Amino acid sequence: MIFTHVFFDLDGTLSDPQLGICGCIQYALRKMGQEHIPERHELHWCIGPALRESFRTLLGDTAGSDDAEQAVAFYRERFADIGLFENELYAGIPEALATLQNDGRRLYLVTAKPIVYAERIIAHFALQPFFQALYGSELDGTFTDKSLLSAEVLRREGIAPDNAVFVGDRRYDIEAAHDNGMPCVAVTYGYGSNDELSQANADAIADAPADIPAAIRALEQRRQQKHANAKIR
Repeated sequence: MIFTHVFFDLDGTLSDPQLGICGCIQYALRKMGQEHIPERHELHWCIGPALRESFRTLLGDTAGSDDAEQAVAFYRERFADIGLFENELYAGIPEALATLQNDGRRLYLVTAKPIVYAERIIAHFALQPFFQALYGSELDGTFTDKSLLSAEVLRREGIAPDNAVFVGDRRYDIEAAHDNGMPCVAVTYGYGSNDELSQANADAIADAPADIPAAIRALEQRRQQKHANAKIR
């Protein structure tokens, strides 16, 4: 077994948070006095990137960093007690995590979401027994960059990149993996389009949670074959 460590994204990979995230963004925009409030389906692109960056885009070019910070504060007013639980676990996730764990792999949550919220979501869905450790950003924005966060997880846990694989649904996950020398299994049931995942050069695709273990095994076989071919040459 090559990939003894598996990094998991949260939003769009383990659970579908669109009701809570999009509803809280709408709430924040109303509190900011915005005249046009996008429909929820128009805000799906906000699931994945750092929240502050999304608000800078939503508020427009004239918005300053203070405006984005205020919008984040308004967002959290609703998210902390309501939006957090407007969330649905994808069917088959517990079974997929159990399969990976039974294979002898160690699982880690690696999310740009603030860790104080991520921990509560994982507890809400009773997923704690599957994970060795949970990693996320800080409320002040530290480690919202997934590449930096992934590097920190590798460092803290003493994991060699060659022995780790990332599972996520957006290009940010693929980029974070590749920036740190890891492959990425991209899931298509989340919020990244097929074009987005293809253009970001996902190493493998999983169309459903049940496909994740097989996708990781296929990556291992590909790596082993590559090494075998190199020896022959």
